[in-house]
Amino acid sequence: MTPELISIIVLALLFLVATVRSVNMGVLAFVAAFGVGVGFAGMTTDEVVAGFPGELFLVLMGLTFLFGFAQQNGSIDLLVQWSLKAVKGKVAAAPWIFFALSALLVSVGALFAVAVVAPLAIPFARRYRINQLMMGMMVVHGALAGAFSPISVYGAFINGYLEKEGLPVDPVALFLVPLAFNLLIAAIVYMTMGGRLLKGVQISADGSQSEATLAGGSPLQPARSRGTVTSDGTTPPAGGTAVLTPLPELTATHRATPFQKLTLAGLAALAIGTAGFGLDVGILSLTIASVLAIVSPKSAKEAMTKVSWPTVILIAGVLTYVNVLQTAGTIDYVSSGIAAIGIPLVAALLLCYLAGITSAMASSVGIISVALALAVPFLHSGAIDPIGFVIALAIAATVVDVSPFSTNGALVLANVDEADRDKFYRQMLVYAGIVVAAGPGVAWLAILVPGWL
Repeated sequence: MTPELISIIVLALLFLVATVRSVNMGVLAFVAAFGVGVGFAGMTTDEVVAGFPGELFLVLMGLTFLFGFAQQNGSIDLLVQWSLKAVKGKVAAAPWIFFALSALLVSVGALFAVAVVAPLAIPFARRYRINQLMMGMMVVHGALAGAFSPISVYGAFINGYLEKEGLPVDPVALFLVPLAFNLLIAAIVYMTMGGRLLKGVQISADGSQSEATLAGGSPLQPARSRGTVTSDGTTPPAGGTAVLTPLPELTATHRATPFQKLTLAGLAALAIGTAGFGLDVGILSLTIASVLAIVSPKSAKEAMTKVSWPTVILIAGVLTYVNVLQTAGTIDYVSSGIAAIGIPLVAALLLCYLAGITSAMASSVGIISVALALAVPFLHSGAIDPIGFVIALAIAATVVDVSPFSTNGALVLANVDEADRDKFYRQMLVYAGIVVAAGPGVAWLAILVPGWL
């Protein structure tokens, strides 16, 4: 058996074992890199180690370390409270507040923003009789909307990898196109899952009686208002007035401490420095985190525990194995097979669906890593627009994160009340099935096909 086939079989086993046994695929990939590289590809140990993505490792560590400060010192909680207060009692705006909050947190490096927002959004939906599936999917699509900013983990990884491979990059397009794609999906979810029924429903600012009103200001009778509920979650009797008890977050006053202000200023500096002045994401994030660590050494120790080491190890391990694939000739072997299809547009569609279907049950960033590596020779050939393909692939591999088998989907499911969880799970499966079936194809159709024609 040739080294190319052995490396492909091992890669498939990596995905299978990591999914079935819930083992970090990066750890397995490191082991596989040495096993395949030294055992079958004729590489030395030093050559395998040379494939470790040191620069990307610093980027991932710096971003997640900096966000660790924001999470540990309450800056993220402060943003959550401010965002909820911005609703000003308008229940219909709440799903969009949580959407925007997820997008904002992910875009500045919070890889697991859903873990922060979902525990707030789902109970809010349950309390005010909002469709919980709608709220959960708004949170997930919000996270996906901001996932490819130049200073996010996904965006920094893809842009850095393309530059390393000598391919053209467009950080702005990579950020804005997935944002618009997920924003459109969120709008459809909102309109079709009960968002319109929330129009006019109000939350009392002080817990006193409050009437829901229509957009034009005319009273809306509670008996006919599907979105109006009492403080104990029941529907008021006909002719009655709803008493809506406010959430504490909407009425309390929240002021930033000096250290929180410094942290938020650091996040703003990261965004401005990288997007406006082209500064290195890894170096700048580590510099800002170092300043915060000097100001508060105790916070630094706690923030270090917030670094997403599983994700860092996952990406580093997979890319180390990808280097072995390149050395073994597997990348050229697979790329030749893709080119043999004869129609580049069809080949791109197959890669998008391969990434989407696999990512629904595995790590999106791991899938993107492998898919990009396999597509590099194909993209260098000029058969298809590299930027358009990368954007379509990025959307295809992440839009399926609404699956209950993905990290984001599982986080949403975990916050649903136990009594509703089975029903919610079935609804998620149906929604995820629709997204997996249509998402990669729509991304391909909307982004790649127009440029080809």
